[in-house]
Amino acid sequence: MPAFRYEAVDAGGSTKKGVVNADSPRAARADLRTQGLTPLKVDAIAAQVDASGKATRRGGFGEKLSSTELALFTRQLASLLEAGLPLEQSFTALLEQAERPYVRDLIASIRSEIIGGAALSDVLSRHPRDFQEIYRALVASGEQIGHLSRVLSRLADYIERRNALIDKVKLAFTYPAIVTVVAFSIVIFLLTYVVPQIVSVFANTKQKLPLLTIIMLAVSDFVRAYGVIVAVLLVGAWFAWRRALDNPALKTRWHTWLLTAPLYGKFERSLNTARFASTLAITTGSGVPILRALQTSRDTLNNVAMQHLVEEASDAVREGVSLARALSAQKHFPPMLIHMIRAGEITGELPAMLERAASAQEADLERRTLRIAGLLEPALILAMGVVVLLIVLAVLMPIIEINQLVR
Repeated sequence: MPAFRYEAVDAGGSTKKGVVNADSPRAARADLRTQGLTPLKVDAIAAQVDASGKATRRGGFGEKLSSTELALFTRQLASLLEAGLPLEQSFTALLEQAERPYVRDLIASIRSEIIGGAALSDVLSRHPRDFQEIYRALVASGEQIGHLSRVLSRLADYIERRNALIDKVKLAFTYPAIVTVVAFSIVIFLLTYVVPQIVSVFANTKQKLPLLTIIMLAVSDFVRAYGVIVAVLLVGAWFAWRRALDNPALKTRWHTWLLTAPLYGKFERSLNTARFASTLAITTGSGVPILRALQTSRDTLNNVAMQHLVEEASDAVREGVSLARALSAQKHFPPMLIHMIRAGEITGELPAMLERAASAQEADLERRTLRIAGLLEPALILAMGVVVLLIVLAVLMPIIEINQLVR
C-alpha cells in the first residue's frame, strides 16, 4: 500500500504533519477527514519500486542513511521486536520517532511494503544505498531462523562498535591534520607577505645579503608567482591519480604496496583484518553459511588486494579446505587470527572465537592508530619549527650584519 506525506489542519486550527497509508491520494484525503483533519497537502512518497526493482524515493542528491542513523534505526527496531510488537507496529513507532524527512520517507516506504505482505529482507534489498549486503543477509538469516530481534540486536552491536572504531581513528588523526593545515598556512603567509616586506628594506640598501636570505627570497618569489599554479597542479594530479585507480590492475598493485608500506602497512592490514574478523563473526554467528559469510566479509574490505586473498580462501573452502588452513595459505592475515579460527573450528565455537579475534584486532588497530598519530604530532611540530626558524634567521641575519657594520 503506498505511503503519503500529508499536512493538515485539525478542528482547533493546529497544523499537523505525518504519513498515512492509502490506496490513492483521494483515499488518503478521505482517511484524514475521517480523523477530523482537513488536508492541505498530500504528496505520495515516491518510493516504491522502479523497473529494475530498486527504490526511487525523492530526496537530495546522493542522500542516504548515515552510519549513526542506521545504528539507531537497528537498535530501536530490535528493541521494539524484543518487546513483542509486530513488525508493522514497530515501523509505525519508528515512523513517529523519525526526525529527518528522508528517514521518515524511508521508514514509511518500508512500512507500506510490509503491510502489503513483503518480507523485510526483500524490502531492504530495494534500498541498497541505505542497507548494505551484510545488513540484508543478516536480516534474511534472522527471518529464516525465526530470531529476527536477536539478529538485529547483534547487528546493532556490530554497527555501533564499527562506528566507535571509525570515530577513534578519525579523532586520532584530527589533531595532526589541524597542525598540518595551520603549519602550511603560517609558512605560506610568512613567505608571501612577511619575508618580502622585511627583506626588501635591506635589498634597497644594496647590502650583500646572506645566502640563507637569498634562498628564502627566491622561495618567496616562487611561491608568490607560481604558488596558485602549483596548487592547481597538485589538485589535478590528485584527481588524475584517483581516476587512474579506476584501472583494476593498477588499483590492485597500489593496494598491494600499501599492505607492505613502511609504518602505514601494518595499519592498513590491521584495519582490514579487524573489519574482516568482525563481519565474519556476526555473519557466522547469525546462521549465514560460511561461503556467503566470506563473500559478505570480503565486500566490507576497502583494500582490493585483501579482497582477492579472501576470494582465494573462499575458493579453497568451497573445495573442502578448512577456513584456518585456507587463510594461512594467504599472506597478510595475522597468525593470531588464524590460530583463533583453527581453535573455533576444532571446538565448534567458531563465531565466539571470531568475536574474540575481532576484539583483539580492533584493540591492535587502536594501538597502531595512536602510535602513528603520536609519531606524527611531534614530527609535524618539529618540521614546522625548523621551517619557521629558517625564515626567522633569513630575516634576522641581515639585521645582525647591519648592527655589526654600525659598530
